[in-house]
Amino acid sequence: MTAPQPADSVTAASDTATEQYVLTLSCPDKQGIVHAVSSYLFMTGCNIEDSQQFGDHDTGLFFMRVHFTADAHVDVAKLRASFAAIGESFRMEWQIHRASERMRVVLMVSKFGHCLNDLLFRSGTGALPVEIVAVVSNHTDFAELAASYGVPFRHIPVTRDTKPEAEAQLLELVRGENVELVVLARYMQVLSDDLCKQLSGRIINIHHSFLPSFKGAKPYHQAHARGVKLIGATAHYVTADLDEGPIIEQEVARVGHGVTPDQLVAVGRDVECRALAHAVTWHAERRILLNGRRTVIFP
Repeated sequence: MTAPQPADSVTAASDTATEQYVLTLSCPDKQGIVHAVSSYLFMTGCNIEDSQQFGDHDTGLFFMRVHFTADAHVDVAKLRASFAAIGESFRMEWQIHRASERMRVVLMVSKFGHCLNDLLFRSGTGALPVEIVAVVSNHTDFAELAASYGVPFRHIPVTRDTKPEAEAQLLELVRGENVELVVLARYMQVLSDDLCKQLSGRIINIHHSFLPSFKGAKPYHQAHARGVKLIGATAHYVTADLDEGPIIEQEVARVGHGVTPDQLVAVGRDVECRALAHAVTWHAERRILLNGRRTVIFP
């Protein structure tokens, strides 16, 4: 018969609560990086749950994502402070975040609401690991949709003359609400070079993959006229070069010769929703690292 445990040991067992964290880093590739990171986590009493790394021979950069646990009394500020020396010694760009912390996001939309509705639904059901702090639009069409999900709606009209003021309002919202990601869920305004630079790596856009072949109005109708066999969409980070930012995700659907232009539009909307949802999820889970004009995405 096993002797009952002393009360002290039962209390000790219950005090071993842990918090989950994610460390991401990129730096020039050299020997000792993995050893330094794993040794640091061991010495600070952390436990590695999952670790992924990639060395890019083309750029000479090393990328790493580590999911680890630490005792609940070890807060994120202490972890960041103690890791700083390692980050400096390897010239790392690095971040440590709580895995349970939902990324604060702003969604921007114009007249097409399919991606907005999809992201609101996914967030509302817990399938999208983000906290949507506001929906911003240059129109008022989707104010009621945002309200139905309990998300604040912000109308910021944009004209050629008021664009600087409108972007200043957006930046004020981003900074005031500690927003980490802005999602252009079919927001049909071109952002200024200055705004793209200020929010570099923090804006995700979605567009149909017919670019640059089918530019301008009604791209799906243009595609139908050319008899396309694949419908595609690309989610990417926004840069000053229009629709040329680092690609995050691409989705496609095969279509037959009998589809109508309206059916192409419907298929395209579904593909856009899937690609954008994947991109936002991976960014929110801190699985994406920028590698120049490309991305490294850890599954």
